[in-house]
Amino acid sequence: MPARGKDKIKFLGTAGARFVMITQFRSSAGAVLSLKGTNVLIDPGPGTLVRFASCKPKLNPAKLHAIILTHKHLDHSNDVNVMIEAMTEGGFKPRGVLLCPNDALSDEGDAVILNYYKHLLDRVEVMTEGGNYSIGQIEINTPKRHVHGVETYGLNIKERGGKRTKVSFLVDTLYFDGLANYYDGEVLVMNVAMYERREGVNHLCVNDARTIIETRKHKPKVVILTHFGMTMLRNKPWEIAKRLSEETGVDVIAAHDGMEFELGNSRSSNKL
Repeated sequence: MPARGKDKIKFLGTAGARFVMITQFRSSAGAVLSLKGTNVLIDPGPGTLVRFASCKPKLNPAKLHAIILTHKHLDHSNDVNVMIEAMTEGGFKPRGVLLCPNDALSDEGDAVILNYYKHLLDRVEVMTEGGNYSIGQIEINTPKRHVHGVETYGLNIKERGGKRTKVSFLVDTLYFDGLANYYDGEVLVMNVAMYERREGVNHLCVNDARTIIETRKHKPKVVILTHFGMTMLRNKPWEIAKRLSEETGVDVIAAHDGMEFELGNSRSSNKL
């Protein structure tokens, strides 16, 4: 994990949707946010534990304070149980927080969190629309339920007691009016799975991303595109990001596997 005080996002994987996941054309591991000494793993899809072990330097799961599932689809949740085990050092040191929607836990449907692992945690927090949660030195808001196949929430994250949202994660959803203004982070991480809209697919496309950037009341300092499906990869996300930067006047970056982004710094000072 980064040294205390070094605020950053590490993108362990940038795969979106099932075909990129099952081919591992890009990694489907999650992302790690480190803010004010609090380390949070977001959406541990297939391969997350492997990425922790293969990073240079390696990431230590025992240094995590929490795991967040924005929703229970496999590309976001597959490694959640093994990461709870790793975070708690094989269950011998129960600790940490799990934040997830209720349907990831429900005994009535397809729960993705095994009962055994719930008891290894300090607590489990259930996401709701408009919910607010505290973990270590950060505060998390889940402003709006998304339009997706299962219960899904994006994240606004700030320092404890802070006024401004430091980073927002706008995750899987069909575009809907007003979506942009639920996410006010200085850094906006946006899941853009599709190059062009496909009927019946509840994901964002490039035109949706452009609309979100242009219609937000307060423009983000940086937008980071991630969670790419095959059509995005075929059309070269880095070129899409460059075009969106030119069109919107906002610095837009296409994430890649292993990328680290230091919060609070300009694009030029980050490892791209």
